[in-house]
Amino acid sequence: MVPILAAHAGWLPIEATFAAIAAQNIALVDIRGPYPLRIGLLLSMAAILSGCTWLGSMAGGDLPQALAATLVVILAGGVWRHLSGEYGPSLAVSSALLFLIALSHPAGTTAVLAPAGSAAVGALWGVVVQMALWPIRAQHPRRRAVAESWVAVADLAAAMEPEPGRTLEERHRLLAERHAQVRTALDHAAGLVNAGASPDRRHAYLRPLEELNTAAARLATRLIVLNIAFEGLMERREFEALAPGFSPLFTSFRNTARTVALAIVSRQPSHLATCEVRLQRLGTLLQALPDRVSTQLGESPDTAQLIFGLRQIASQLEAVEAAVRVTIGRAGERAAFSLELFDVQTWTLRPLASALSLHWPPEAAMLRFVARLTVLELLGVAIFMGFGLERGYWLPLTALVVLQPDYGATRLRASQRFLGTLAGSVAASGLLALALPPEAVLLALAVTIAGFAFWLKRNYAIAVFFITLFVVLITEATMHVTFAFTLERLAATALGGALALVAALLFWPVWERQRFPALLAEALRANRGFVRAIGERLADGGGYEAKTIAAKHDAEVANGMVFASLQRMSGDPRSQRARMENAATLANGNQRLTHALTAAAVQLTPDRVVNRADLTAFVAIASEALDHLAADAETERPKDEARAALRSRLDHLTLAPPAGAAADELGLHRSLARSAVELSAMLVAADGGGPGGR
Repeated sequence: MVPILAAHAGWLPIEATFAAIAAQNIALVDIRGPYPLRIGLLLSMAAILSGCTWLGSMAGGDLPQALAATLVVILAGGVWRHLSGEYGPSLAVSSALLFLIALSHPAGTTAVLAPAGSAAVGALWGVVVQMALWPIRAQHPRRRAVAESWVAVADLAAAMEPEPGRTLEERHRLLAERHAQVRTALDHAAGLVNAGASPDRRHAYLRPLEELNTAAARLATRLIVLNIAFEGLMERREFEALAPGFSPLFTSFRNTARTVALAIVSRQPSHLATCEVRLQRLGTLLQALPDRVSTQLGESPDTAQLIFGLRQIASQLEAVEAAVRVTIGRAGERAAFSLELFDVQTWTLRPLASALSLHWPPEAAMLRFVARLTVLELLGVAIFMGFGLERGYWLPLTALVVLQPDYGATRLRASQRFLGTLAGSVAASGLLALALPPEAVLLALAVTIAGFAFWLKRNYAIAVFFITLFVVLITEATMHVTFAFTLERLAATALGGALALVAALLFWPVWERQRFPALLAEALRANRGFVRAIGERLADGGGYEAKTIAAKHDAEVANGMVFASLQRMSGDPRSQRARMENAATLANGNQRLTHALTAAAVQLTPDRVVNRADLTAFVAIASEALDHLAADAETERPKDEARAALRSRLDHLTLAPPAGAAADELGLHRSLARSAVELSAMLVAADGGGPGGR
């Protein structure tokens, strides 16, 4: 709003349209990481936005030049997407938007530098606004990332709490979503804590943050293990009377994890005191529940495993409290400004390279997407300039925003974009037709900017409604808008969305079913590596250590990629979704196998060698079966006798614990037995088994 108000008052000789759009796009970027990285990325974005605006002004009024400039801008957008999957797509769209507006701007043939200079002023103002918040924002980027890991763990605990109206299927779906969120948050925090820090600074305060992130990962793993035993007891009739007793536990865990997150971010002694009290309360609940469980449910393997899981969580609390205390130990040194604002002492653009993807060559899917987008944008620019449409840039702009790398996402985005643009255009035309005073138009602009920022990641259709209002008001507030003009804009939007759908369907389409087999095979092989890591620990007497944790992490990441692929596949045409139910069955089975193996892994005891023949046989058969399933997924082989033989070997395998086994050994055998059942079911699914022969 500052550039808009400054231009309106005549304080700055800038064009508000370009300055406001550039400022808005810079201000909305949520860059995390060292401050030199932030400044480097923001200044780079500002230069790109103003450069694309200048290019649009230069090429305005001449169709061949406009097509050549369009080619440059779209190919450059493909480069931004390749270099950064996090910031590249938004930069590609915003730079193209400014380019297209400049292309249709009357200043294209006269004042070339005015739009570019206005965009540069607005973009630099956006950088200033971003930087102004850094000293007073109550968090450091690394602390914020670690705190988000704890918030994700809190959400995972909340999903475990038994609710009367929630079915088992809904519970599984919610837990899978929360587990994926935990994995993403942990990976992001781990990468950020370790990025760009010199060894001397790592010892000063990064090591406690790293330990806190590791503690969050350990608690999340033990929550998953606890849930396996918890669901086993949920089937029993006696559990109904016991279920309310678990509600305080999960509530306390959720509150404690969120308090840890708050203490990490704020570094306030008062929050540390609250955290210590909540950790103590959680500890008392974890001590009281095992006796209640054993009294009401009696002695059973499920009861023993649940009690073991509760005690494992309790054993982690002391380390969490110590890590939080060390992290807040420097709180007394803090003044109004955080001293950690200057944690990176070398002010160079070297961190910028660490945030970019420099691998070569780019992915084939990305190259096809850029080629498809290039053809589409050239066609859109040719239509709106060839027919002399006054605001025809809405056609290529809509196509640019709607078109996605895969057809399913494009179809969803097209409907959201059209509905939001339709409603926004009608509302904007109505406001302009009222001939409102300038003050009312300025107020409406402020509301639309706030609405777009709020709804952007909550509901895309509503966000499009607000951004359409904003763009129409700021570009057309000074001219008389007729009903025909509104229809022209709507027609351009509809045509742009239709062209994007046609392009996704016909121009070098990328169907998810072509990529899914390789992702599924990778996930199956990741579980094979997890099984082998457990087998090695059993043979050499290792516990739940670095190698096993790394194998579990690889399996979880691979499973997340498989489910993201399934989600994309669900939006593809029906002809491209063959055997999707079968694929989803294998993916779910593989994820549940990872959870069962995790339950076994955390119950490994250091310095205890287990040379039982049944466990050794399970590791060998499971590795062979997962290898076979991975090869089948890649080649889509039909039913064969090898899978039947593997099932038979699994079915004849007895994984009974020895007499008088301790709770952890009992849980280990039960978890591996559950893994064998899950693996056998996956072999059935690979043969096309299931209801109706699917």
